[in-house]
Amino acid sequence: MDGAIHRRGGGAILEECRALRASRYGKGLPTGQAVATTAGALDARWVIHTVGPVWSATEDRSELLASCYRESLKVADELGARTVAFPAVSTGVYRWPMDDAARIAVETVRATPTSVEEARFVLFDERAYQAFAARTG
Repeated sequence: MDGAIHRRGGGAILEECRALRASRYGKGLPTGQAVATTAGALDARWVIHTVGPVWSATEDRSELLASCYRESLKVADELGARTVAFPAVSTGVYRWPMDDAARIAVETVRATPTSVEEARFVLFDERAYQAFAARTG
């Protein structure tokens, strides 16, 4: 998802990411945290970036994944955003099982106090859609 956002959004997003890394996040944004940048050429006002955890069969990292959604909603509230679109964080190259990721995402977004009026999950394929749809009923 990150690559697609940067390709479509253009260089302005990357420039802000580099500035954040040079100033506040020299080692990169910590897993589970979130930060906003411009949306560049995207049809949005901001992009909220979050770093999801890599899935592990031997260590429960569910709280880090939930934190991605909570912290993103916190940043959205700070910006005054009324709508947010989420991907299925960590389900790509970080290999988080889709059904579990959907459970964590939906439960966390529902349980997090926020001023955001609409949260959408924008998903890569039918398999992801079905996993999230099963949770949103």
